[in-house]
Amino acid sequence: MSSAALVLASINSEAIFSHNHFHTQPGLFSNESILIYLAFSGSMIPMRVMGSDSIEAVKLRIQNCGGFVKKQKLVCGGRELARSDTLVRDYGVSDGNVFHLVLKLSDLQIINVRTAYGEEFTFHVERSRDVGYVKQQVAKKGKGLVDVEDQEIVCDGKRVEDQRLIDDICEHSDAVLHLLVRKSAKISCRPVRKNFKLSVVTAELNEKKDYDGVDGERGCVSKDIVPRKPHNKDDWLEPIIVNQKVELSPVMRSLINSTSNGLDAGNYPLRSSEGTGGVYLMPDVSGNRYISVFKPMDEEPMAVNNPRGLPISTNGEGLKGGTRVGEGAFREVAAYILDHPRSGHRSFSSNEKGFAGVPPTTMVKCLHKAFNHTGDVMVKIGSLQSFMENNGSCEDIGPAGFPVEEVHKITVLDIRLANADRHAGNILMSKDDDGRTLLIPIDHGYCLPESFEDCTFEWLYWPQARVPYSAATIRYIQSLDAEEDIALLQFHGWDLPLECARILRISTMLLKKGAELGLTPFAIGSVMCRETLNTKSMIEEIVLEAQASMLPDFSDASFLESVSQIMDRRLSEISE
Repeated sequence: MSSAALVLASINSEAIFSHNHFHTQPGLFSNESILIYLAFSGSMIPMRVMGSDSIEAVKLRIQNCGGFVKKQKLVCGGRELARSDTLVRDYGVSDGNVFHLVLKLSDLQIINVRTAYGEEFTFHVERSRDVGYVKQQVAKKGKGLVDVEDQEIVCDGKRVEDQRLIDDICEHSDAVLHLLVRKSAKISCRPVRKNFKLSVVTAELNEKKDYDGVDGERGCVSKDIVPRKPHNKDDWLEPIIVNQKVELSPVMRSLINSTSNGLDAGNYPLRSSEGTGGVYLMPDVSGNRYISVFKPMDEEPMAVNNPRGLPISTNGEGLKGGTRVGEGAFREVAAYILDHPRSGHRSFSSNEKGFAGVPPTTMVKCLHKAFNHTGDVMVKIGSLQSFMENNGSCEDIGPAGFPVEEVHKITVLDIRLANADRHAGNILMSKDDDGRTLLIPIDHGYCLPESFEDCTFEWLYWPQARVPYSAATIRYIQSLDAEEDIALLQFHGWDLPLECARILRISTMLLKKGAELGLTPFAIGSVMCRETLNTKSMIEEIVLEAQASMLPDFSDASFLESVSQIMDRRLSEISE
């Protein structure tokens, strides 16, 4: 076996985010100046901001300095700074606070391969791909290249597992990887703008002959390198069914079986580079397409095994107000259960699509070493959702071309579930068989919160939101029943916390009353969302007024009746 050195010159975060750029801008050292630290890729970079700066302005400064940082999430003090138009001081930021920067990494690696037989080809690899995928591509793309079983990757003298992500390996600049093969290979790598250009040249050489690798490093056969181990049969996945009366629908059984078969075939889950938590794309048995998406509870934002470097929550509260760490998986499943088809509640034997089109989702437990573990490999519990083929998300294109009914179905879902995290990035676009645009809502880990504090709907700013609901949509809205929904979730094993159940009752009430009055999604959604961070929304004002009118030890029924009366008055003012 021979060795070749591969130098991956990853981008140094300190070179991108110049200390001078952030720290010494003229005019920043006023009484309003705040010194913060930007946490990114293991670095803590000082940065001065103004209390009067908007969050959008801070992100723009990071983008202008970093060049490639376009899709950012900022987290400070255990809370996502999600409102772009809100001022830094309104979030309570003070000297010494740490801003955790979470990026969507979509840069591609350009891989150029030239074989000993003169064949050349190019393919692209996302930075979120793992080592095993790259080895597979090298092995199958051209004649004369080695089989996957003949390849080993070594970094710092240690074998790199196939599930390691390219981006993880390249955390530090000048990372050196060794590709060990049974046939000699010359590999070189040089940066091309934001990408890396990798060249592979194979040759029929005598394996006994010494071989000098790239950059003068001498290739040596390491005795510590062992052949690739056979697939671990202990990797498995199975559903979690709390109530034995619950039966899996055909579509859910197929989803679980296909995902399990993919693991049995030795295919590794791929951790997505997007989002603030651990999200894994699960391949099917062929390994060529994804079949599902797994989100472990212990890898959610601010959970103990979160892979994105976010701090662990000290009080159990999530990134969004009114949410709890470790409950996102329940909410993902609840969104699917409560997304009733137009015909009514979904039966166990039905594969009928829900009104809003939430992908099939269920709770599972899964064991695999590819997941993020701080210690020993352990069984993960989380949500498993069907992977939806799509043409991108709504953030990739303006909303002008979206069908009104497609937007309206998502507004109904978000208002009803008081979604605290609806943005264009978690609405996928697809096409039906007739070529019509479909919108697919995903990521519902922040729905059904304990309060209305952080309800945010990006579709409020879309023109379709100012169009009244159709008669068919109004009929669907009027068929909704919060009490039945709470009982349905309990039947499936989740006793909705008292505060969350109250929110569901009030938001369903608002949706039904607003639709009956002919209010648009914009008008109803505006009742639920705050105009600014520190200004109560109308629905919060209604709840506070109802609470103030109640005697001590009031019942939920009397409280909801008071909310209903106050809501009628406030909505009448809007409709007039």
